[in-house]
Amino acid sequence: MNIAIIIYFLGWILNIEAVLMLLPCITALIYQERSGTYFLITLAICGILGILITFRKPKNTVFYAKEGFVSVALSWIVLSIFGALPFYLSGEIPVFEDALFEVISGFTTTGSSILPNVEALSRCMLFWRSFTHWVGGMGVIVFMLAVLPLVGGGYNMHIMRAESPGPSVGKLVPKVRQTAKILYLLYFGITVVQILLLLISGMPLFDTLCLSFGTAGTGGFGILNDSIASYTYLQQSIITVFMILFGVNFNVYYLFWIRKPKDALCCEEARAYLGIIAVSILAIGFNIRHLFPSVMEAFHHAAFQVGTIITTTGYATTDFDRWPEFSRTILVCLMFCGACAGSTGGGMKVSRILIAVKQVKKELESLVHPQSIKILRLEGKKLEHNVIRSANGYFLAYALIFLVSLLLISLDQFDFTTNVTAVAATFNNIGPGLAKVGPTCNWSEFSAFSKYIFMFDMLAGRLEIFPMLLLFAPGTWKKGF
Repeated sequence: MNIAIIIYFLGWILNIEAVLMLLPCITALIYQERSGTYFLITLAICGILGILITFRKPKNTVFYAKEGFVSVALSWIVLSIFGALPFYLSGEIPVFEDALFEVISGFTTTGSSILPNVEALSRCMLFWRSFTHWVGGMGVIVFMLAVLPLVGGGYNMHIMRAESPGPSVGKLVPKVRQTAKILYLLYFGITVVQILLLLISGMPLFDTLCLSFGTAGTGGFGILNDSIASYTYLQQSIITVFMILFGVNFNVYYLFWIRKPKDALCCEEARAYLGIIAVSILAIGFNIRHLFPSVMEAFHHAAFQVGTIITTTGYATTDFDRWPEFSRTILVCLMFCGACAGSTGGGMKVSRILIAVKQVKKELESLVHPQSIKILRLEGKKLEHNVIRSANGYFLAYALIFLVSLLLISLDQFDFTTNVTAVAATFNNIGPGLAKVGPTCNWSEFSAFSKYIFMFDMLAGRLEIFPMLLLFAPGTWKKGF
């Protein structure tokens, strides 16, 4: 274990966080809010520590998979701890574990909140809260790879694999740094388009920026207590479309960019993702049509809620916890499904679901034709053994963490629906669940112990489980000490 390069890596994380905090400082200056002082204090702490740590680059820059996974996991923890300081120091979230929960929920693009009254926060705090979604959506490590030549020598791929969502990560172009730049350009470009459309629709600039950050990162922090319900149908529709767009694998957009539309349209995962959305909207729309004045209105809310749940965004236009059991069950299923690999969405990912379905189909065919040889393919390419093994390992680890988390939070004596959907909402980075964690509720009633369980689940879900688990594996640190 190369401890020196990991510490150096964390130093750059602090430097980047210091720079990112300039934006809420500017927001505080515009709205003349004293809370901006606490961002300046935190910025100074991050900057001083970061400069001291990165002043001299280690001689040994060898960076293998283990260092990559550990560096990414520790980076998100460090990012969250320092990101929580302005909330805590200002007293706007006076309990540290609550402030930490809120920021981890932001960076992991979960959107679960402990705040009973969001509108009580100052503008600069609301901005930072939403901006953490945008930072965490594509990943701060991917951003760092795009702008900094950290280790090179091909080692950057280990870092990118640890942070990027999905069963496998490939390079769009031969160089990892160039791939990171392309991803962030696409991410930034689509975000700007959404901002422009919302501004044209008449939404105020501050609201537009905060909601666009949340949509792009598929996060879901609103700046009003009713989330998105107060906005117009046009504005809600724009957000619906962009939530779904940000749930698509960014490789598809890259293929359009390099003028290969046929390859983009043939993406098996994207077609399955859009098919699931279409079927879900139709099923829920017909099921809830009697709850709204018109069928069009019912389908509008069905489309929004399907989009926000499958992409793990977490916004809400209505209290879907009051919908019929059939519709609520579909939404819970979508919580586990998630969006595409290589998108900003969370959940298990559609690609893993496809791999699992193909494996089941293969086993059935083997029972009927024992002598046949079936090769699994995804996107027209042969699925390598290590990809299938990784997907199977993910499902096993996912089930284990889910069950343990469910058991531990049950000590708070909440009902089963609350507990199951609370774990599902945090582990899949969704935001709202059902019952006591529904779209009109918050997470403040849980104990501090349960909140730390949820924080771990949010980080594990965002980082695809294994980077977080690796921190607790004895073999990880053996050589380091």
